Amino acid sequence: MIEAVMFWNEPNNLSHWDFHLDPDWKIYAAMVNAAATAVRARRPGLLRVLGGISPIDPDFILNMKGKGVLDHVDIIAVHGFPLDWNHWSIDEWPEKLREIKAVTDLPVWVSEVGVSTFGAEEVQEFGLKRTAELLIGSAGRIHWYSLYDLPRAWPATTRHREAEGSSYYRHFYMGLIKEDGRPKMALSRFMDYTPDIGICQWFHYEDHRLDGAVRWLKKLGVKKLRTGLSWADSLRPNALSWFDRQMKALDDFDLTVTFCFTPDIKGIQSNHTSPPGRIEEFAEFCDSMVKRYAG
Repeated sequence: MIEAVMFWNEPNNLSHWDFHLDPDWKIYAAMVNAAATAVRARRPGLLRVLGGISPIDPDFILNMKGKGVLDHVDIIAVHGFPLDWNHWSIDEWPEKLREIKAVTDLPVWVSEVGVSTFGAEEVQEFGLKRTAELLIGSAGRIHWYSLYDLPRAWPATTRHREAEGSSYYRHFYMGLIKEDGRPKMALSRFMDYTPDIGICQWFHYEDHRLDGAVRWLKKLGVKKLRTGLSWADSLRPNALSWFDRQMKALDDFDLTVTFCFTPDIKGIQSNHTSPPGRIEEFAEFCDSMVKRYAG
């Protein structure tokens, strides 16, 4: 069942929100306030989560606080990948959480944390163990990213793609399971940390991995799952049929559902990272999804 909804993914990351079109995140803040108000009216007990931030930046949280956003959400979420993309050590996780807790009284979740096997599977195995030691008991939710490697035929959500060098290709090695279904070394260790650690697994439109993922998640003892419902995908043919299938398959988990990605025809520019032309339309999408799946 849905226990929480998240408004966008990494809104302070240019690969997910074009803040060149939204200086100081004024549109984003207004959009979240409208969507959070609609969700609260539709389902008062549903937790509302500020889109997981990356980088972990207390100044961004203060910005949102000044725009009234923290009055409309119940949870702050952060993302961290110190062994792949961030310029800080994995052992700094407690300090990173303290930085956010110093500027808000809201609970803090780690809605994405992970380690790629780009260099070696042993690195991921170490990273899982150390992450568990540092975060279990310190964050209300921990979602490991991810169960599956991203298929190489699919693009990663980033602006500069191959020009980023190894930073881009690491996106394809974040799973506990390889694209061909073979387990990695860390998979057998993951059960040591469930249900304290959940999974973040994004499912693409009509994703062929859905049923297999459910089987693996249950085998691993996962209870908490984070995934997404794409506003952009909602305009595809038969989108609701796919959403219905996805949500039915995941109903046994405690779900955090992320609402994100602007349809091309709804943005200031024709891009999934663009702020919407009308913030009310994002709020309407969130409200319709909550009504359909958590009403």
